[in-house]
Amino acid sequence: MSKRTQQIVLVVLGVILIAVVYANFAGTQTSALPGFAPVDAKFEPLKVEDPSLRLDLLEKVRRTEYKGEHHDIFSFGPPAPTPAEKAAAAHQEHPRQFVGPQKPPPPPVPQVPATFFGYATNPTTQNRLGFFSKEDDVFILGEGGTLFNRFRLVKIGNSSAEFEEISSGLHATLSMTQPDQQPVQPPAQQQP
Repeated sequence: MSKRTQQIVLVVLGVILIAVVYANFAGTQTSALPGFAPVDAKFEPLKVEDPSLRLDLLEKVRRTEYKGEHHDIFSFGPPAPTPAEKAAAAHQEHPRQFVGPQKPPPPPVPQVPATFFGYATNPTTQNRLGFFSKEDDVFILGEGGTLFNRFRLVKIGNSSAEFEEISSGLHATLSMTQPDQQPVQPPAQQQP
């Protein structure tokens, strides 16, 4: 595009701009900002059918009392049951006492007759060995080993060891305790 063509296009765009500005501002008497009325415009009030307050309806609303369930709207959960609902639920839960054979109690937790007093970790394989004692005997077991041919060591934790009774499959846990220590007596002093 040559310089002369650019100048002609610029002059034409300028003339169009002047025509648009003149068309927007010259023919209207309203303010330049939409939504604002000019100062000299005639005031027209809003069309309200009955501007008086209905005091009778306000008094009726003021006199009504809430007769429903009282529930704290700031606490989460269902509302508390009424006394009638509580009585119906209690009657529905136990209409008659059960008569017949009862379930046997669960089997007791097996007692491991040993004391867990420590563990060691192999630094290369990360396997743990637990140290257990019974009276004067000391037993060293790895996970999966058996104690007294009755208990299998399932897991060695930092402060407890978990056993499984082989015959029943019940689990028992031993907490780590200090082995019984004999009090050390100071040496007898020689008389001079």
